[in-house]
Amino acid sequence: MATQLCEGGHVRVNGNPAKPSTKVRAGDVVHALIAERERVLEVVQPIETRVGAPVAATCYIDTSPPPVIREIAPGIKAIRGEGRPSKRLRRELDRMRQSGRGS
Repeated sequence: MATQLCEGGHVRVNGNPAKPSTKVRAGDVVHALIAERERVLEVVQPIETRVGAPVAATCYIDTSPPPVIREIAPGIKAIRGEGRPSKRLRRELDRMRQSGRGS
């Protein structure tokens, strides 16, 4: 996925377009557009080998803007890029559509 994002021009390191082989150093700022959401990460410690997510999360600071929340219907909010609605949210939407309020 990261390779495709880099090749598509959706990743920048310190303001410059990044290639999949771009090395990052401590202090570098990475801007990425993932699922129509801008992510801004500051590298604290570069990693040479693959590690688990909890370890990787300690190696950067996420300064991304909050996700865009839109209101589907009165009282029901959705966050872009969060995937399918939950079973509870889907049932609420179905009830609203059946009552004629959610068109």
